[in-house]
Amino acid sequence: MMYLYGGFFYILIPGLLISIYASIKVNTTYSKFSRVGNSRNISGDQAARSILDSAGLNNVDIEHIRGSLTDHYDPRSRVLRLSEGVYSSTSIAAIGIAAHEAGHAIQHATRYAPLAFRNSIVPIANFATNASWIIFIIGLAISRQSGAFMMNLGIFIFCFAVIFHIATLFVEINASRIAVAQIDTMTFGDEEDVQGVKKVLSAAALTYVAALLMAILQLARMILLRNSRQDN
Repeated sequence: MMYLYGGFFYILIPGLLISIYASIKVNTTYSKFSRVGNSRNISGDQAARSILDSAGLNNVDIEHIRGSLTDHYDPRSRVLRLSEGVYSSTSIAAIGIAAHEAGHAIQHATRYAPLAFRNSIVPIANFATNASWIIFIIGLAISRQSGAFMMNLGIFIFCFAVIFHIATLFVEINASRIAVAQIDTMTFGDEEDVQGVKKVLSAAALTYVAALLMAILQLARMILLRNSRQDN
């Protein structure tokens, strides 16, 4: 088991570093622009409501929820939930995040293919994330012939987790593009506001890039461990 935890761990270092950087970047960027008001003095819920209504989504409700950066769109109940720092705030960060979540509602309404695909594989991705390493470790622990099958099965299952992260990145980038376009088109702010929104959403996108990179590196580590086992 020590071989498993120590073997090829170095390959994960780039992903860990980018994850740390992404976390710092999100917090610092959000903190900066959450203190800067937008030029139109529009709150997050007002921005989201205007975007939803302009897209014909009057039936999508907006709720105020607790927490920081807990904002999300729930496609099952068709509710957009905004956190305490976004719902009533008139900051640049608030309208950017609210517009981004409204973008997810628009994706859902227009049946955006990557979103539909991602949602369809959520159960598989959850299973893959939890079960793949268990299966792989069993393969390492048993005889070479049977172990090779189990390790390959673990690698195959983990591929679904990687695919999920790829789809998620497409979905999040597209939602941010919708947000920026809507803010610009509906003149919720001036050019300085739009640039600030872009910085906030770009920082948030880094977390999804980091998650995808970490998944890819984990997959590479599994393959290296399998090959090393087969060579011994």
